Amino acid sequence: MPGTTTPATELTSQYAAQVSGDLERNVKERERITAEIASLQEQLTALQHDHAVLLSMRQALGITEAPAEPAAPSSESAAVPAPRRKAGTARSGKQKAQKSPATQGSPAAKKPAAKTAGATAAQPTLVELIRDHLAASKEPRSAAEISAALGAAHPGRQIITKVVRGTLEGLVAKSQAERTRQGKSVFYTAPAPESASASESGTQQSEDSGH
Repeated sequence: MPGTTTPATELTSQYAAQVSGDLERNVKERERITAEIASLQEQLTALQHDHAVLLSMRQALGITEAPAEPAAPSSESAAVPAPRRKAGTARSGKQKAQKSPATQGSPAAKKPAAKTAGATAAQPTLVELIRDHLAASKEPRSAAEISAALGAAHPGRQIITKVVRGTLEGLVAKSQAERTRQGKSVFYTAPAPESASASESGTQQSEDSGH
């Protein structure tokens, strides 16, 4: 009997020592993990605080939120290939795309452009407008009066007084208009019939000599 008790006592002591060691390691591991959790909790709290501050700063700066990135396609959707178009359908689409520019060059498409070009070509020049206005005017006219009259008669054209004055001075230099001064104002009239005929003959002679 005493021999049987001694091995049992030794075995109990071994188990007790092992359990004590395991319990001590468990306590230490629990303390370590608890400390890590506390540290991570502090980091999480700091990150949440920084996140709130950054959100308020972005709102104050008026920065719009960037769109979220699309989720990665699943393996099932990636495995399904896109349906292929038939060759006939692709060719018909190309033919339609090639025909569409050609329709722009059709006679029906060119009619408005032709009308616009004809209307632009039919418009008289500024020199002709000023000549006709001076010929129809019985009294001397200033450059401002001529500009106002031409602008009212041709609302679609941009009549600038400075340009009209320069054109009038050019006509005076060619003896195709006459200039009179009344105080500080300058007025223009159509040339006398003799002056006009002499100017036209002089212009014709200069053109003949040039040839």
